Amino acid sequence: MCYNRYVAICKPLHYGTLLGSRACAHMAAAAWASGFLYSLLHTANTFSLPLCQGNALGQFFCEIPHILKLSCPGTYVRETGLLAFSALPSLGCFIFIVFSYVQIFRAVLRIPSEQGRHKAFSTCLPHLAVVSFFVTTATFAYLKPPSIFSPSLDLALSVLYSVVPPALNPLIYSLRNQDLKDALRKMTTGCSSEASNCLVSAM
Repeated sequence: MCYNRYVAICKPLHYGTLLGSRACAHMAAAAWASGFLYSLLHTANTFSLPLCQGNALGQFFCEIPHILKLSCPGTYVRETGLLAFSALPSLGCFIFIVFSYVQIFRAVLRIPSEQGRHKAFSTCLPHLAVVSFFVTTATFAYLKPPSIFSPSLDLALSVLYSVVPPALNPLIYSLRNQDLKDALRKMTTGCSSEASNCLVSAM
């Protein structure tokens, strides 16, 4: 999505060639393949860990930090190394997102009309807000100090970074659809006019 915004605002004349159907299919396939490989590596590795403190996590999500707490001392070096290794591509993606948004904001601030700037910002800011929300909650969930331990807090953080951002994306893009906005406006004005008609007839 970040690359989509970058091309649309910084290279609008090349949008059709840079983001054609083939390029979108390749990017989607790369994201799915890397996500599947990442989850497969962590799943295989965590299932091979010997557990010395039972196998009850006390929450719905099988998060890696909670599984590591149950594992025997000294046996989670592989998983910690895998987390550190997977942090490198994640850091690269984060740097790419920051660089893209710096370029986007520089291009938007050069737009002469205030209406054009407002439209460009309204296109980019919801996506940036969702990404920032995901990165912040996931970072806090994985890097919070051990002194801050609460099962309910851990569960809330897991829900926040794994459920809320995917649920917000369709909502954001559907609210940008003009047809949906018109339908919602008609619904709200229709309901209010019907309520007023009912009130008049009752009087």
